Amino acid sequence: FGGAVETLASDLSAPGAATRLVSGRPDLVFHLAAIVSGEAEADFDKGYRINLDGTRYLLEAIRQEGLKQPYVPRLVFTSSIAVFGAPFPDAIGDEFFNTPLTSYGTQKAICELLLSDYSRKGFVDGVGIRLPTIAIRPGKPAAAASGFFSNILREPLVGQEAILPVSRDVRHWFASPRAAIGFLIHAAELDTTRLGWRRNLSAPGLSATVGEEIEALRRVAGEKAVRLIREVPDQRIIGMVDGWPKNFAARRAESLGFKAEKNFDEIIRIHVEDELGGKIGG
Repeated sequence: FGGAVETLASDLSAPGAATRLVSGRPDLVFHLAAIVSGEAEADFDKGYRINLDGTRYLLEAIRQEGLKQPYVPRLVFTSSIAVFGAPFPDAIGDEFFNTPLTSYGTQKAICELLLSDYSRKGFVDGVGIRLPTIAIRPGKPAAAASGFFSNILREPLVGQEAILPVSRDVRHWFASPRAAIGFLIHAAELDTTRLGWRRNLSAPGLSATVGEEIEALRRVAGEKAVRLIREVPDQRIIGMVDGWPKNFAARRAESLGFKAEKNFDEIIRIHVEDELGGKIGG
């Protein structure tokens, strides 16, 4: 995927924006544009406008471009494990049904159905990847309700305090940014005849508790880093996290060649290598 890169700022939910973006008829589209979980839950109108309408406008722009002259690009869509809602089995398998308990999860679930239908009709060649929570996210803390999973590692690794809003026994499903990039590239290259019409996949990942995250931080960065985590319960976040998936049996994705980390020590070391130049500490 080498070559020149052109950067444009755009709002897919704005009239004509998606049409302009696909007018060059790219062979491959990575669709990651969305607002995150906490923001989508707090602003109902904005969540549906960006996450749902923006996706539908993109799919429709591709379909309309194909009506002029045959055009069926590969479209890799980043969905979310938020499409699933409690109660959960011990590990969510490939046959588990979508019952999202947030507006964000509902928006992503609807987009999965649209991706499958537009693929079935031959307008796009779509692959939807339900990403685990990505940790450790680089940059500044974001509005995602899941952001604390990264914050409690990222900030202490550079000598800064981090807030933990949930208990240490909270369990969740994770993969690193490096694994997420691997998911996208693999989806772009995948022989989609192997998917049939089930175009959306739960990606592999790592099931771990917050306590296990912290113990991995202790092993990699020492007690000084762990002492920078301050526990401040937040009932709003606690309530949201209670309805999130905790573990998956992602056998279908694994059989198709998707891969993720096996432990949190590895996830932390990847962040240190990729974002901190191999060095820990403020």
